[in-house]
Amino acid sequence: MREITDHIVEGDLPQNQLTIEVTDEPGAGGANHVYEVSGPLSKQGSGRISKVIRFQNGPIKEAGVNGVTQEALLAIVIDRLRSFQAGPFPSSFNARALLHCEAALSLLQERTRERLSRGVEGETKA
Repeated sequence: MREITDHIVEGDLPQNQLTIEVTDEPGAGGANHVYEVSGPLSKQGSGRISKVIRFQNGPIKEAGVNGVTQEALLAIVIDRLRSFQAGPFPSSFNARALLHCEAALSLLQERTRERLSRGVEGETKA
């Protein structure tokens, strides 16, 4: 098991932190597929909440749909950032984060289009 701490801001209170653990071994492409996110259930710290995020493991043509994609998670984050920007407290930080998330999604979609054009999308081929 490996812990991810990239999301933690130095100086923030420990009780405000989510714990992210990678709970599987890297797959054929070198990436992990199962992450557990946990944290305090309430402000009082009574109990914990834990959710497992399972990413697609293997090409869909070969393995079927068996997890969430990076593109789907980015679409969720983009939707939230757009909603925050449309709400009562828009921020230049959120605006810049939104641009980068949109760029990341666009690049992943470009990769898929390129793979589709070569006829290798959904297969274990480079």
